Amino acid sequence: MSQSKKFASQADLEEKKVTFSQISDHAWAYTAEGDPNTGIIIGDDAVLVADTQATPAMAADVIRRIREVTDKPIKYVVLTHYHAVRVLGASAYRAQQVIASQDTYDLIAERGEQDKASEIGRFPRLFRNVETVPQGLTWPTMTFAGRMTLWLGKVEVQLLQLGRGHTKGDTVVWLPQERALLSGDLVEFGATPYAGDAYFKDWPNTLDNLAALKPNVLVPGRGAALTTPEDVAKGLGDTRSFISDVYASVAEGAMAGRDLSTIYRDTYSTLKSKYGNWVIFDHCMPFDVTRCYEEATQYADPRIWTAERDVEMWKSLEG
Repeated sequence: MSQSKKFASQADLEEKKVTFSQISDHAWAYTAEGDPNTGIIIGDDAVLVADTQATPAMAADVIRRIREVTDKPIKYVVLTHYHAVRVLGASAYRAQQVIASQDTYDLIAERGEQDKASEIGRFPRLFRNVETVPQGLTWPTMTFAGRMTLWLGKVEVQLLQLGRGHTKGDTVVWLPQERALLSGDLVEFGATPYAGDAYFKDWPNTLDNLAALKPNVLVPGRGAALTTPEDVAKGLGDTRSFISDVYASVAEGAMAGRDLSTIYRDTYSTLKSKYGNWVIFDHCMPFDVTRCYEEATQYADPRIWTAERDVEMWKSLEG
């Protein structure tokens, strides 16, 4: 590992090419080469947007592309989870309702301010228009537990909590009539799962619950839209493999009594050949291994990341 690595994604300055594509009768994918994705449902009488982009300035591009295909009002914004890159663009949509799981609401209340400061420090390119973010946090106007159904005319949209994984509040958006799924960061494709706030032991089973829906198409949290059942199966399988491989390596090191720095070096080395070409691999690994080590040893629930803790962790693991 190079000693010249820049903290988190601070070396990531290259603009990404955006793709906006229809993947089923009512579902669209806004993707950008491994940057955070946005999923869109265009119903009979309204539009639903899942995950908002990092800032209102970035959200404006999503809105522009939606307006190229429909003039229906954007009535709903869904937060699949609480992370700043997913929620701080919400104000741009002027939606009637901002919907999240109650677990996500609770996480915003508990750690939203710290997460906001932490992520702005990690992702300077995504937050370069941070001045467009309103003061304060993005708060849901409506919450649910487990399951909620919306009707956009005759289009049924289910909001489902299928288990903990990326966070404890993860929500997926499911269109049962056309088997289209917006997964948030529970599924990534060609992009490294961020697991700093994860539940490693639960995540594979949660992916099994997603697979049980039998999606034909899927918008992952990062990476290209998955437009065939085979692609969907690969996205689910690759994400499951990564999470399982990190946990196996870290748990083995913890059982052997090795310290975190040694476990990090061993795990990085073990996974580099298989996953090192995935987007944000170097960014995610210190956070992922640290959280995994804590879950395997003493902290069932993720501890709060602060901007200060981020830098201390990075320095201790990356030198």
